Amino acid sequence: MAQLTTKPLSWFKTNPQVRKAFDESELRLLGESLRHKQLQPVLAKPDGTIIAGERRYRAAKLAELPNLMVIVTEEPLTEAEVMTIQLEENIHRADLTGYEQSQGAQELLRLKPDWDQKTLAEHLHRDPSSVTRLLSPGKCTLAWQEALRDGKVGISDCYAASKLLTPEDQAGLLALKLSGRSRDDLEQAGRKKRAGNPPAVRVPSIKIPLANGMSVVIKGEAIDLEQGIEVLKDAIKAMTKARDNGLQAVTAQKVWSHMAKVA
Repeated sequence: MAQLTTKPLSWFKTNPQVRKAFDESELRLLGESLRHKQLQPVLAKPDGTIIAGERRYRAAKLAELPNLMVIVTEEPLTEAEVMTIQLEENIHRADLTGYEQSQGAQELLRLKPDWDQKTLAEHLHRDPSSVTRLLSPGKCTLAWQEALRDGKVGISDCYAASKLLTPEDQAGLLALKLSGRSRDDLEQAGRKKRAGNPPAVRVPSIKIPLANGMSVVIKGEAIDLEQGIEVLKDAIKAMTKARDNGLQAVTAQKVWSHMAKVA
């Protein structure tokens, strides 16, 4: 049973959660927004322990608000269920760092040993391939994990490093990244280091005929299948962003063409 009510800030309690970093300037902005109107209530247990909404609670404290709206749930929740709620609430937000997302996902698998990556993806409403990348820092050295925590590398960089089996190879790739090299450079260097892989055959273009009669063509000076996969991912992101911004295909192509000339 759940009940929507209002509670004073002194009633709330915090516990360690998925989010580790709280930017004070952002909290102050959120506090001013809460002062005007609280659009989303906090979720808490009957004893005041916050399940979801700690940012709102912290922002309210900074803004010196007297109380907050809260949904009090009496449903018994396990630690794994609480963490799932927190990840579901925050994982699609831009301000939850890659390190926090990765740590949360790894902890959920530890708490739920009967889950596989597909099950985790279903609970987080993520594509299984993105969860594979999200978990990749767990296969990296401590130096890589610390670099991710400090914002020096991203999840995609860790994914490239996770494919290398030895700490020495991963250390070399980290040095390459910290020197300013791109994700594509890391992928290419990683491919060269992985033992047992034949050299990639590169071609000037790859044409993929589709069942609906359409086809997709990727062109470049010399590309292989792995590069083609990454290019298609970037292309899907660009088209999705254009669609979400209300652009038509003709206009989007003009924008992309202009961006390519500027770059």
